[in-house]
Amino acid sequence: MSRVSPRLGLCSVTLRHLDVAGVLAAAVEAGLECVEWGADVHVPAGDEAAAVRVRGATEEVGLAVASYGSYYRAGRTDPAEFDGVLRSAVLLGAARIRIWAGVTGTEEASSEERAAVVEDTRRAAELAADAGVYLAYEFHRNTLTDGADRVVRLLEEVGRPDVLTYWQPPLDVADSDALLGLDAVIDRVAAVHAFSWWPGTTRLPLSARSELWGGVLDRLRVGGGGGPLDVLLEFVPGDDEKLLAREASTLRGLGG
Repeated sequence: MSRVSPRLGLCSVTLRHLDVAGVLAAAVEAGLECVEWGADVHVPAGDEAAAVRVRGATEEVGLAVASYGSYYRAGRTDPAEFDGVLRSAVLLGAARIRIWAGVTGTEEASSEERAAVVEDTRRAAELAADAGVYLAYEFHRNTLTDGADRVVRLLEEVGRPDVLTYWQPPLDVADSDALLGLDAVIDRVAAVHAFSWWPGTTRLPLSARSELWGGVLDRLRVGGGGGPLDVLLEFVPGDDEKLLAREASTLRGLGG
């Protein structure tokens, strides 16, 4: 997978209250390039008709499908369910599937739980590779990707170049420390979820953490592991689609 310049896009989960047409209209109005379609509402795993329909609608308005945002949890979800996830991704035209690294944080996970995540990830990645799709872990607390160093460790254990990671700012971590974490994983990053929470889950405009997001975009211009690498807007204040254009404009400005 070769590196190309980052694209700006949207996670459909951000606007789960809108239908597919509403999500696309908001993305187009904001001048975005792509959409990560989520399995939660818009493209349920295994619903082949929905995947075909959403792909057509996305392409019709001139946007790309960035990825398929699944809720498949390696090592915990019934492995048979990955078949539906993969079929949906292929029919959606997604080159990447987001998966989750189990259901337990690194410190709490047993060796058996960890081994199950690694083994199941390898199995799913092999199936995906046969279909021309690669995997990337959600970067999230209460999973085995609950820190940058922990992501690196897990990816090394999995040992497949077609398994990468997402990145997002960890909860209540200072900008400088968050950027150090990104530096540690930058060569394995496939996509970034862009939002500003501070403190806790209080949603702020991206401009409120401009130092963080300026630093992120600086790094993405020279690093990154997957192609294409996407910066995907997520969790805008109030889930308000009317704010997408403003947030996208902030990213463009910080990206210089």
